[in-house]
Amino acid sequence: MLLERIYDQDLAQASYVIGCQARGEAIVVDARRDIQPYLDLAAANGMTIVAVTETHIHADYLSGTRELAAATGAQIYVSGEGGKDWQYAFEGTRLHHGDTITLGNITVQALHTPGHTPEHLVFLVTDGAFTDQPGYLLSGDLVFSGDLGRPDLLDEAAGGVDTRFAGAKQLFRSLKESFLTLADHVQVYPAHGAGSACGKALGALPSTTVGYERLYAWWAPYLAADDEQGFLDELLDGQPDAHAYFARMKRQNKLGPAVMGERAPLAELGAEAVRADLEADRITLVDTRPVAEVHAGTVPGALSVPDPDKAATYGGWAYDPEQDSRPLVLLAPDQEAAQQIWDHLVRVGIDDVSGYVTSFDGLPLEKPATVSPAGLDSVERALLLDVRNRTEHTAGTIPGAEQLSAGKVLWHQDRLPREGTIVTFCQSGLRNSVAASALRRAGFDVVELKGSYAAWLEDQSRRAAVAG
Repeated sequence: MLLERIYDQDLAQASYVIGCQARGEAIVVDARRDIQPYLDLAAANGMTIVAVTETHIHADYLSGTRELAAATGAQIYVSGEGGKDWQYAFEGTRLHHGDTITLGNITVQALHTPGHTPEHLVFLVTDGAFTDQPGYLLSGDLVFSGDLGRPDLLDEAAGGVDTRFAGAKQLFRSLKESFLTLADHVQVYPAHGAGSACGKALGALPSTTVGYERLYAWWAPYLAADDEQGFLDELLDGQPDAHAYFARMKRQNKLGPAVMGERAPLAELGAEAVRADLEADRITLVDTRPVAEVHAGTVPGALSVPDPDKAATYGGWAYDPEQDSRPLVLLAPDQEAAQQIWDHLVRVGIDDVSGYVTSFDGLPLEKPATVSPAGLDSVERALLLDVRNRTEHTAGTIPGAEQLSAGKVLWHQDRLPREGTIVTFCQSGLRNSVAASALRRAGFDVVELKGSYAAWLEDQSRRAAVAG
């Protein structure tokens, strides 16, 4: 049996390829939309992808299930659980609790484990060439290494009202009635790792076991004592902000993500054509340089994505393709780098990229407005805005600052003053650059705090030392 994990560091997302070498057949679970890694892995192992499935309707990325099925002819399998409000709107075989998919000697069994979402499935895998007992569990967003899938995303990102409480209770039952009934030796492969917003304390380990989680997970004592209320209180406390683009992912994943097909290579664009498109406001330029270089001068109205390897995350924060019809033009050193950035962007449904430029030569530049911590009090401002997560804000912030995370600012403009200056900060300046560029493009007067909260703390320490 082949079991390979394909991991996206950008979104901290894992998908899996399970294959039977004897039959030369494979199934892919929780695929992303840039599907070449799955095709390459199957080809390298002499396998045909015959089935694609997913654990649930995802919120943090756009599913590649339909994309991969269209490219390979594989059969789609999706959850048929969760009730009428949680049924997929596209064609595919519906899986219910106990249903199986067979690849030669390999059996993949679906178990309905609601909690993170109502329709959530996990997949229990048995390698029949060795045993008739299951040995592996693709746990989706039920169990992570050291944590659990959060049950509040439907409230946070999908317009639900107090669904978190029912979800948390369902999660308690799913752990008790499904996960903890499995043998200790069963290897657990989750859909996310450290850095994902789908939980609050995800570990970085790529896998765990049922036995390890039974002994050492934070939730294990609550299950052992059958303390549902204690479990609910701990689970729901301190969950991080959910990014606003999650709502679009949920909706599109339920309806069925658009199938892109084979994408033509991006073309390098000339400065004269790009300048004309900028003047006519026909494109959105994406500046992928580090924050210091952006502050030295960038194209007016450009979006800052200061870490190209996080283009899906930051792009999802700064650009809403449902509200902005202007295609993106990427700053990239060459075509290969531009294609890689585009691969990241399509993972969050940002598909319309018209080309790339290798430099800003010949384009208008301006320096984004910034202020040092020492000069902060001299800025006449309408709002001091902390764009970190609410948990960071609660742990300590600049006096008078209000909190709205960088992943939400573009979708909550009604909470921001249209008149006057907004001074923004994060922890070190990276997230702040993304949020500030999005707000400037939306018409707000924004000044970034240089070095953000970390620099402000250093300035406060310096002042205290001088005063002392």
